[in-house]
Amino acid sequence: MKTASLIFLAGSLLAVALPASAQERVWRCGNEYTNNATVAQQKGCKVLEGGNVTVVQGTKPSGGGSASSGSGPAAARAPAGSPRVEGVDQRARDGEARSVLEAELKKAEARQAELQKEYNNGEPEKQGSEGRNYQKYLDRVAGMKAELARNESDIAGIRRELGRLPAKQ
Repeated sequence: MKTASLIFLAGSLLAVALPASAQERVWRCGNEYTNNATVAQQKGCKVLEGGNVTVVQGTKPSGGGSASSGSGPAAARAPAGSPRVEGVDQRARDGEARSVLEAELKKAEARQAELQKEYNNGEPEKQGSEGRNYQKYLDRVAGMKAELARNESDIAGIRRELGRLPAKQ
């Protein structure tokens, strides 16, 4: 038992000491960071202390043309290596997606009408023991109100998705 805790303690100390010794000094030069001492001295940078700094180099977008080539944002490109879909197939997929979304919208709107009828403008009929326990009634009304709001949000989301699809042709 004693040796196991000693091994654990030694391993923990080693794990803490290694990253600290491997960490180089990092200087901040405005919005840039460097670990090159000569560059830091030339630019008059300040040493960063107190934490590890991870700098990830940004990547520049690759592409043959610029945004001014006339294609604009409407002609979004698929990631490299993705399968190419013909126009007819894509229109079929869009039509299928539209019909699924329209069916979901009808179902959500029917559910919303049912919930509003049951909610009765915040005064639904009391059920069973709710006549004796008013808090139970208030909890059910609050749940109904939350469900109405959630369903309304779902309907708005479906309508947004329908708006993103290309127009029917």
